[in-house]
Amino acid sequence: MEVIGTLVVILAIFFLIVLFSAIKILREYERGVIFRLGRLIDQKGPGLILLIPFIDRMVKIDLRTVTLNIPPQEVITRDNVPTSVNAVCYFRVVDPNRAITDVENYLIATSQISQTSLRAVLGKAELDEILSERERLNESLQKIIDEQTEPWGVKVTTVEIKDVEIPEQMQRAMARQAEAERERRAKIINSEGEYQAAEKLTDAADIISRNPASLQLRYLQTLLEISGNQNSTVIFPLPMDLISAFQQSLGNIGNADAGSDGGVQPTIGGSASEDLPPAS
Repeated sequence: MEVIGTLVVILAIFFLIVLFSAIKILREYERGVIFRLGRLIDQKGPGLILLIPFIDRMVKIDLRTVTLNIPPQEVITRDNVPTSVNAVCYFRVVDPNRAITDVENYLIATSQISQTSLRAVLGKAELDEILSERERLNESLQKIIDEQTEPWGVKVTTVEIKDVEIPEQMQRAMARQAEAERERRAKIINSEGEYQAAEKLTDAADIISRNPASLQLRYLQTLLEISGNQNSTVIFPLPMDLISAFQQSLGNIGNADAGSDGGVQPTIGGSASEDLPPAS
């Protein structure tokens, strides 16, 4: 009886082991690629999967998006600038059968293809393009990597360049270039401002010249602005006609003085010649 009991226990344990190996449960984001005696049968899942013990073998595939960090790659750009660039690649498996049968390890293969494509694409671009046109380079990388991984049942959705490291000397040169560009823009803006101000002053002078009364109004407005300041300045407004007459009288006096100076000089010269002593 004891031997029979032992055999029953052994058979029960063996049955449980076979039962657990025959029943598989897959989550919603998982698929199972079934091999029967080494031959591909089909993919199953999600849910409860029944396998033939010791005959069927199942390989799980995760269908969620995988975040692949591409390590820094040493790249020499088209303008011969050494840079270190790293990126991130997002992909997912769309055909589990091909991901298992057509490539040994789709994760490693996708990583190697991403590194190679990153060096190839950025090596054809200049440094300015890498810094300013990342969106275009990201699209180009995504297209190239996706074309190479499509036969494996892997879909690359996004590739993003994260960091671009350049030598310190190049950073200083770029800083000087940016500073010079800012100074150039400042000078151009200042010159444009002076030019526009000169145009406005010319237009204002043309308007005032066509109507003399506008000059008088501008003069009164200036007096009003000066009088509004909090200071001890005393202002005596004078009519413009009086100032013009005063300037005219000063001009007449200056002309008269110039004429009288011209008549005196010959007289002084004659008197000097008469006062000289006779020669001995």
